[in-house]
Amino acid sequence: MSHHYFLIYKPFNVLSQFTKEVEEHRTLAELGDFPADVYPVGRLDKDSEGLLLLTNDKPLNHRLLNPTFKHKRTYYAQVEGEPTPKALRRLNQGVDIRVNKKPYTTLPAQVRLLTQPPDLPEREPPIRFRKNKPTAWLELRLHEGKNRQVRRMCAAVGYPVLRLVRVAIEEVRMEEMIVGKVLELSGVELYEKLGISSVE
Repeated sequence: MSHHYFLIYKPFNVLSQFTKEVEEHRTLAELGDFPADVYPVGRLDKDSEGLLLLTNDKPLNHRLLNPTFKHKRTYYAQVEGEPTPKALRRLNQGVDIRVNKKPYTTLPAQVRLLTQPPDLPEREPPIRFRKNKPTAWLELRLHEGKNRQVRRMCAAVGYPVLRLVRVAIEEVRMEEMIVGKVLELSGVELYEKLGISSVE
């Protein structure tokens, strides 16, 4: 069986799937013609953007989604307000959120306040600014991927997320963050960037 590996920059308001649930939905199908057996590894929510890996390599899919392996994901989050050092410490140490309606404490993360906005494409539509409320950008590196985790973490410390972009999975990055971009990689190149020698 021939394996395929694609990186895409998922746009805002696009579902991480190929099938529409209602007619007005936008899906990955509009980004290109992919082999029929290729699917996203994990997902990004409709209101999130950025790096998404698509493949038909089922052992790799399992390796990346199994929480045992704790692979690293990096995000940029634009939040409402300017996070305090105390809030950043809480994010780094782990915060209490709810997952599947149950209490959950997040694993320690690497979170830092960016001094300049990251170099990202403009979002369409742009976020809604509140003139009397400043915003800030955070870089968050997590080793887990619970549903809407970054949004829930930031909300838990009092700073709602306005825009969320995944920029890396381990050392896999889009060289140019262009909305809707599709890049095909070889298995050798992808595995090297993921720091995986092989998948049984």
